[in-house]
Amino acid sequence: METLEGNKIKMFKGLFVLVVILSVYFTVKTFGDIRGGHLTGNRNDTPATISFSGHGEVSAVPDIANVYFNISKDAKTVKEAQEAVAAVEKKALDFLKTKNVDEKDIKTNNASFYPKYDYQQRICPSIAPEISAAPYYCGGGKQVLVGYTASESITVKIRNTDDAGAIMQGLGTTGVSDLSGPNFAIDKEDSLKAEARKQAIDDAKAKAKVLAKDLGVRLVKIVSFNESGMGYPMMYAKDAMMSAASEAPAPAQLPKGESTISSDVTITYEIR
Repeated sequence: METLEGNKIKMFKGLFVLVVILSVYFTVKTFGDIRGGHLTGNRNDTPATISFSGHGEVSAVPDIANVYFNISKDAKTVKEAQEAVAAVEKKALDFLKTKNVDEKDIKTNNASFYPKYDYQQRICPSIAPEISAAPYYCGGGKQVLVGYTASESITVKIRNTDDAGAIMQGLGTTGVSDLSGPNFAIDKEDSLKAEARKQAIDDAKAKAKVLAKDLGVRLVKIVSFNESGMGYPMMYAKDAMMSAASEAPAPAQLPKGESTISSDVTITYEIR
């Protein structure tokens, strides 16, 4: 009996010690969760960050001029309309060749043809033919095919920008229509974009160093980077609209102005 009672006492003591240990464990764990924000929702495992913006831009004189024109002709058949367009196109291309414009710099943007219709109404017969009177319509009109229109739209890249005015003047005598331009631009912008981006990044980094020192924080690493930017012209030559019958010649030289390539970046740092 004493042995049985002793075993019960030892068992209760063991259970008591186990309960105490478990209570201490869960108390410590709960306190740790509260400090870590697991129970309050205020977890501190997300690093603090700060963002800085930077701007850079590079200016350059445009080195190309783009000119645009259409060729449109009407005829009774598609073949005749297309042949009429081809005749004007050949005249324009021959002229461009005399101005040393390379074939690779002449691009057809669109070529199409479509039917032309005329709405015709039925004239009512005169009740008294001996009496002269204006005809009147009885209704029942219909669409009648009267021919076809063929058209092409072409873009010309002029690399010698000083010739832009003379080229536009010459094209105006070849029979083209809707002649417009020149729009001055920079042919290869990649190097200028890279330079503008570097300026923007340097600008953002300089701001980051100054503000981090003022705030008393340390810049750990870059966690995100975003860029936006575009090139925009400071000045365009005025669009010109000319035709073969125009009496006002295009100027020999047109002002090219200056184009600017810009970049805007945002850099986000982790701070401590």
